[in-house]
Amino acid sequence: MDSKLTLKLNNNVIERAKKYASNKKLSLSRLIENYLDSLTNEENDDFEISPFVKSISSGKSIPADYDYKKDRENHVDYLDKKYR
Repeated sequence: MDSKLTLKLNNNVIERAKKYASNKKLSLSRLIENYLDSLTNEENDDFEISPFVKSISSGKSIPADYDYKKDRENHVDYLDKKYR
């Protein structure tokens, strides 16, 4: 059963949403309904991670103070020396 809902939104947001809905060939009402449904759908909260994703995850984390630029420079230097 459909019901009516009144919203107060910024005019710029409304115009952008109308354009987006038009490009997707949806009504603005359907667009908002789909969005609210995806936010409130309880099935989305408890999704299962596929076995493939589990198999490739390492469980390792990158330290907060990791300096990738320095590590990259060191690796470039290593390769430069190796292939001289």
